Amino acid sequence: MPAFASDPALACAGAAMVAVLGLGHAITRLRRPALARALAWALVAAGLAAVLLGCRGEPPLFRMLAICGVVLFAMKAVVAVEDAARHDRRLGAVSWFAWAAAWPGMRPELFLDIPWRPLPGAAALLRKGAVRLALGAALLVVARLTFDATHSGPLAAALALPGLSLVLHFGLFNLLAGAWRLAGVDARSLFDRPLAARSLGEFWGRRWNLPFTEMTQRAVYRPLQRPLGRDGAAVLAFGFSGLLHEIAISLPVDAGYGWPMLYFVLHGGATRIEPRLRGAFERRRWLAHAWTLLWLGLPLPLLFHEPFVTGVVWPLLGIR
Repeated sequence: MPAFASDPALACAGAAMVAVLGLGHAITRLRRPALARALAWALVAAGLAAVLLGCRGEPPLFRMLAICGVVLFAMKAVVAVEDAARHDRRLGAVSWFAWAAAWPGMRPELFLDIPWRPLPGAAALLRKGAVRLALGAALLVVARLTFDATHSGPLAAALALPGLSLVLHFGLFNLLAGAWRLAGVDARSLFDRPLAARSLGEFWGRRWNLPFTEMTQRAVYRPLQRPLGRDGAAVLAFGFSGLLHEIAISLPVDAGYGWPMLYFVLHGGATRIEPRLRGAFERRRWLAHAWTLLWLGLPLPLLFHEPFVTGVVWPLLGIR
């Protein structure tokens, strides 16, 4: 098996992503919302199928990157179609490719008219991103050294997963946000002090992975809110989050199916309970914080299950 991926698999994944980006832009230009919506969701399924067929037998790490890339690009079309139906606005070709291919956020309106003039705050984001990238890289080194010294997989994973998040979510994404602010796009941090959340609703809705929240709200929650009501749409939104995490986490390693979905089903149920606890949380802020952190941390092995850790995280650390 190749160390990373074979040349045919690289070519297939690259071609699938380029095709999804081009077809996605064409779909967003359609003036019939129902047809555009159907084609956008079909593009998600077709892009995923193409990558799975073209990357059979490849290492799980590469399969994960290819799957996440093509699904992200295809979901951009879904979000843009919903935005066009709601506001009757569409991105031109340059703005589309800038937003769809070079920014993980899910707000196409930010790229409608790129002024190419710097906005304030770019330098602060660049500094923040560089510092967190360095901290994350250091934590990954510590995780590898810990594994070498102890041969403890769980202990190394407890260090590696936060390190990867610092590198990607708080490092590279902040660097990218700073770069886009230099170009005049009002890009901001996509992860807003998540550990300060005092409820699961606050964590998922306003602090953690804002692109995923924006995508779920625009592609699932808003279209379903009228026919299903707020609670029904919210439950399906958490189910959709679980499905996407199954695709990103379980599918690349072809194992652990059902555990990421269970994680989000549990969180969906917990967010429905939280309003009844609001009084206690307001009187005891520490209790709200503890509730949130316990719900996030205790079931985390369901989300990042052992096959994913050994199949994807270990190769990132150079562990075979």
